[in-house]
Amino acid sequence: MALRGISVLELAGLGPGPYCGMVLADFGAHVVRVDRLGDRRDLGVLARGKRSLAVDLKQPQGAAVLRRLCARTDVVLEPFRPGVMEKLQLGPEILQKENPKLIYARLSGFGQSGRFSRVAGHDINYLALSGVLSKIGRNGENPFPPLNLLADFGGGGLMCTLGILMALFERTRSGKGQVIDANMVEGTAYLSSFLWKTQQIGLWDQPRGQNLLDGGAPFYTTYRTADGGFMAVGALEPQFYKLLIEGLGLRHDELPPQMSVSDWPEMKKRFADVFARKTKAEWCQIFDGTDACVTPVLTFEEVAHHDHNKERGSFITDEQGVSPRPVPLLSDTPAIPSSKRDPFVGEHTEEILREFGFSQVEIDQLASDKVIKSHKPRAYL
Repeated sequence: MALRGISVLELAGLGPGPYCGMVLADFGAHVVRVDRLGDRRDLGVLARGKRSLAVDLKQPQGAAVLRRLCARTDVVLEPFRPGVMEKLQLGPEILQKENPKLIYARLSGFGQSGRFSRVAGHDINYLALSGVLSKIGRNGENPFPPLNLLADFGGGGLMCTLGILMALFERTRSGKGQVIDANMVEGTAYLSSFLWKTQQIGLWDQPRGQNLLDGGAPFYTTYRTADGGFMAVGALEPQFYKLLIEGLGLRHDELPPQMSVSDWPEMKKRFADVFARKTKAEWCQIFDGTDACVTPVLTFEEVAHHDHNKERGSFITDEQGVSPRPVPLLSDTPAIPSSKRDPFVGEHTEEILREFGFSQVEIDQLASDKVIKSHKPRAYL
């Protein structure tokens, strides 16, 4: 796999950090999740392919354990507010002095500096501060966040993954690691570069929810079907719009021009009335295989069974159920996601420490001092 031989220490957190670590693990990196001692929360989500080491970093001996691991590690991924790691004597200045090749990835909400850098926040707050939230929502309604995907996982976890890969590549030339300041606000803003650049051509001149790509256009939105399902319509280009009209059984000469913005509200009502006359399956029969850019809105229960997704193997099944296959697809070194269950907190503590050169005497002493903890699953026969 592409990242075979790369070692990563992921300090346990929620959402973006674990996602970043999972992507690295899916593509071959050896990822160790450093869990808090005594943490019994379900941190298994997004832990595919990882192992767990439970250590109390607030104790000097625990911090010393992590420093020793970092001396032989490629990447450290930490999700805390600025200053937390420095207080533990685990900041990049200390760790990179011992290991100049170390890549220190800092994934935070607001970044390592600035007046908001040390305050709490969540996806919706980062999305708001990036400016993107102001563009999302229906006409006449409040802005609303698209789940917690855009800032947490797009602007945060995925951008941090990109930063780590670039730093690894640069290290092949310089031989040196570096510090990565990845944060959800700026990551989301950068992800939205298309919105910023297209302001110049008037793509977002109308109020929220009344523009070409935000649900304002009758040919770029969703419609309810007779059985309560939905169809997604994206017939932007004239040749695709022509096929949409034909599939709906309407006549071009009885409709206003496609780009007559003032007529869009009435056209949406008319399209909605037509879509409501047939089921989702019936509309699929009409539009599948055409360039009308009309597709079913699949539920999580349907998506893995759709013919296209089945043909490509787009979803995988493991002990935790169905989930998306890692992408992008690499022709020579594709991802091979682990099919094993996610680790328990502290399940691999002793195993990992031995790999990093700790003697059994040292491990026993750390356990006795309650600096580390092992959690070996028991078999009940």
